[in-house]
Amino acid sequence: MNILPDCHLHSYHSSDSDCSPKDIIQTAIKLGLPAICFTDHNDFLFPPENGVTQFQLDFNTYYKDIAAIREQYQDYPIYIGVEQGLLPAAADMINAYDSTHLLDFIIGSSHLVYGQDPYYPKFWEDKNITDTIKAYYQSIIDNINICSNFDVYGHIDYIIRYIPDKHYNYNACDYMDYIDAILKNLIETGKGIEINTAGIRYGTKTNPEPAILKRYRQLGGELMTIGSDAHKLSDIGSHMNIAKDLLNDCGFRYYTIFIQRKPHFFKL
Repeated sequence: MNILPDCHLHSYHSSDSDCSPKDIIQTAIKLGLPAICFTDHNDFLFPPENGVTQFQLDFNTYYKDIAAIREQYQDYPIYIGVEQGLLPAAADMINAYDSTHLLDFIIGSSHLVYGQDPYYPKFWEDKNITDTIKAYYQSIIDNINICSNFDVYGHIDYIIRYIPDKHYNYNACDYMDYIDAILKNLIETGKGIEINTAGIRYGTKTNPEPAILKRYRQLGGELMTIGSDAHKLSDIGSHMNIAKDLLNDCGFRYYTIFIQRKPHFFKL
């Protein structure tokens, strides 16, 4: 199979997307993607923006909407997931999420560094970049030590998208003690990671970058999903050829799709 499934997609059920689920499905079919999974945002306790609550998914409305549309496309594999922002303060809510087991897939992600959002330039003011990246990776360790209700960890080195100094020489090897602790925890607890192609659109590399993917494989990691992290139709399925080549180069022979929270393996 030359084209990979896109298992990280956002519709208008996320605060930061205007895409209709039907348009996403039709676009994916036109592109020849073999399957897709919706993963709209839910971030408990995410700080409001200009007084407006962000990323609080209306789960029942979301699930019913996608499930109803899925019925119209029964010959095309459509899965329903959530991208869950992980945060120790919200651990009880996160670990109890989807208690009726409706979802196929949950991505656990870090969008905050101890409650602050690195997306905004103000976050970086008066901060040492290296120390801030260390704090970010430590926050992931804290997250996965207490939040367990997810299947793969999303865009592990997400923070590098937003480093304000474009001349900063980021090297994953400088943070490998933190990264090893994260990867070993995920492997030991039966969880995977994703290769997220959005970093390429931000002018960097895939998230995570090749050094982290190679290390995950060296440590015995096998669970690997692929996602564009698309928030608009033009990004659906983007750079899947790069993701496939990178996975092959890093020693992976299979990718994963989660169905009813169980991993299913497919040859690259």
